Amino acid sequence: MKQVLLGAVILLVSVQSLVAQTATYAILPKPTQLEAGKGSYTLPVTPTIGVQSTNPEVRRIAQVLADQLAKATGYSPVISTGNAPKGISFVEAKGAKLGAEGYTLIVSPRQIVITAEQPQGFFYGVQSLIQLMPAAIFSPTKVNGVAWTVPACTITDQPRYGYRGSMLDVGRYFYPVPFIKKYIDLLALHKMNTFHWHLTEDQGWRIEIKKYPKLTDVSSIRKKTMAGHYRDHAYDNKPYGGFYTQDDVRDVVNYARERYITVIPEIEMPGHSVAVLAAYPELGSHADKILDVSYNWGVHDDVLFPREETFTFLENVLTEVMGLFPSQYIHIGGDECPKTQWKQSRFCQALMNEKGLKDEHELQSYFIQRIDKFVSSKGRRIIGWDEILEGGLSPNATVMSWRGISGGIAAARQNHDVVMSPTTYCYLDYYQADPKTQPVTIGGLLPLEKVYSFNPSVSDSLTAEQSKHILGVQANVWSEYLPTTHSVEYIAYPRLIALAETGWTPQASRNIDDFKQRLEIHKKRLDYLRVNYFGAPINDTFQYVWPKETAKK
Repeated sequence: MKQVLLGAVILLVSVQSLVAQTATYAILPKPTQLEAGKGSYTLPVTPTIGVQSTNPEVRRIAQVLADQLAKATGYSPVISTGNAPKGISFVEAKGAKLGAEGYTLIVSPRQIVITAEQPQGFFYGVQSLIQLMPAAIFSPTKVNGVAWTVPACTITDQPRYGYRGSMLDVGRYFYPVPFIKKYIDLLALHKMNTFHWHLTEDQGWRIEIKKYPKLTDVSSIRKKTMAGHYRDHAYDNKPYGGFYTQDDVRDVVNYARERYITVIPEIEMPGHSVAVLAAYPELGSHADKILDVSYNWGVHDDVLFPREETFTFLENVLTEVMGLFPSQYIHIGGDECPKTQWKQSRFCQALMNEKGLKDEHELQSYFIQRIDKFVSSKGRRIIGWDEILEGGLSPNATVMSWRGISGGIAAARQNHDVVMSPTTYCYLDYYQADPKTQPVTIGGLLPLEKVYSFNPSVSDSLTAEQSKHILGVQANVWSEYLPTTHSVEYIAYPRLIALAETGWTPQASRNIDDFKQRLEIHKKRLDYLRVNYFGAPINDTFQYVWPKETAKK
């Protein structure tokens, strides 16, 4: 009996110790390896940050850390060249063990040392370092009465996947540049490296194209917007619009670059293009067909036609887009393109006969291949939703698998790169709790636990060589039911953090209970950052109050 009691006591102490350690080292996403140390480092009143690198980017990252320390602590950090024996040192590693995004972080009572091979690694090392500090380090203003300490530890860290992203749809609702930057800041904090900017939709075109001014004069504005759920068929009867100027885009792209985030633009084609056809109907079924920018959510029969005029238009648009976005990938959509009008079109049927295409799916493949050839000629690559597999995959295309993972598996078997983004785990516009308690959204149910359970690896379905084509994972935020920036944050967080850990942390190291414990600490940081996450403290000046008339009935 005594042995049983002793065993129970030992188990309880072990559990309590583990919980305490999790709270002490509440880093999200969880590092690859973390060894707890003894004691802690106390930030001096005049912190010294030493930079042992000739790369100006590393010094810039050190300055980013210094600026945040200064804001929250009121201290006056000093950046020096070389080692900081009693401060924080940035040390450039030699060799190729850590990779472009990897780092080590060693905290002792005497010194903090971040080691990395590339600037990205130092940047991610800084993200982990500030998460080891008291949550008040995220305050935009000085906080008094805080013991600015960092628990001793040794961290060796690098990502599981090279692609870790989030898509934000600004076609249904337009979000201002300051919010786009905040969205990017949050991605960077959680070590995500890709922002997929969904810029065009049936309901609104959101990017300035100099050659086609009607895209902003006409295509960016709809007459009204759906109120409540789609099935209600109710409208607010208020014009709605907005777009990003090319200067806005350059600003956002540069802002993201400084946070090691690649911005991938999406220009939808051949479907989801009613807004284009409202301004340029000659690109659709009939040149004299009058269309409004759509004010209904969903899929529309009016699509772009594969005429030479259409390809000229798209090539001109993409030329301007590629001039603004240096990303290797250009997203061309390719999803949910009804073939009704193509089936009824004598032109389309004649083109299919001329090109030897057996059906309209192959006609869409022809459409995508034309765009692929053009984009490839500019030294870029297309990426599209998994419908681009239908009718034959374009030679250089990367597939974003959203209708489950089968499309991704099929593409990988054809030796095409894949980003896993299935609705069942990655669509954050789904309900995250009982719909009766939540603001209206598109439907479905995707709680935090299920998001976290996603394993993008499909090694049991692929050979080792094919598995290398799984680039990573992406969370998608579609905006039909997200009219405000607060509603975007509410629907995205904390589930987006769960996807961030999926993309960074080795599968064997992930545990939902451990994640939730770290998340509870992390929420205090989100409070300082004024993120309106699900479960955030009630604050009339901060948390979005959902109108009663939009609540699910």
